[in-house]
Amino acid sequence: MLLDLFTKVGILKLLLTTFLFSQGSMKYHKDIGDVCQKHVECFSECCVKDSSMVKRCIRRTLFLQCKDWKKPFGYLCQHASECQSNCCIVVNSIQQSRCISKTILMQCIPWKKAEGSLCSSHKECKSNCCLNKYENVFRCIPKTGVLKKCFLPNEKKIEIEEEVSTIGTAD
Repeated sequence: MLLDLFTKVGILKLLLTTFLFSQGSMKYHKDIGDVCQKHVECFSECCVKDSSMVKRCIRRTLFLQCKDWKKPFGYLCQHASECQSNCCIVVNSIQQSRCISKTILMQCIPWKKAEGSLCSSHKECKSNCCLNKYENVFRCIPKTGVLKKCFLPNEKKIEIEEEVSTIGTAD
């Protein structure tokens, strides 16, 4: 019964194609790799942009889907939907986004700044620690102590204590 359904659909498609050919509306059937504008121009009925952003006839997937070309790892991107991995992340300090692979747990992990880099929040740093060590300049610093907490180094605390003690004796 299922085979009969596919046979009927195939016959109808063949008749429709023959009719359209005779009317001249499908006179440009194209092979895989040929440049196209619309799906109906291709034998595969699948016309999508390739890596050079030129629309070409391509094969359908195993499940007969017609999928657009997506950028592989390393390509510049602006949105996750442009990437094969569906993962577009800022990868450097000049805010360039690239397609990257997901982790084993299927996560997109953003690039983080190294120790000493300027920062404005803990989330920006590999160490998850962004503090103003000197003046009003915030930088990524390593976590310290036995429990690896986000503290300023002891040298700053000592300097502050010395300043406080000299203020009281200046009178």
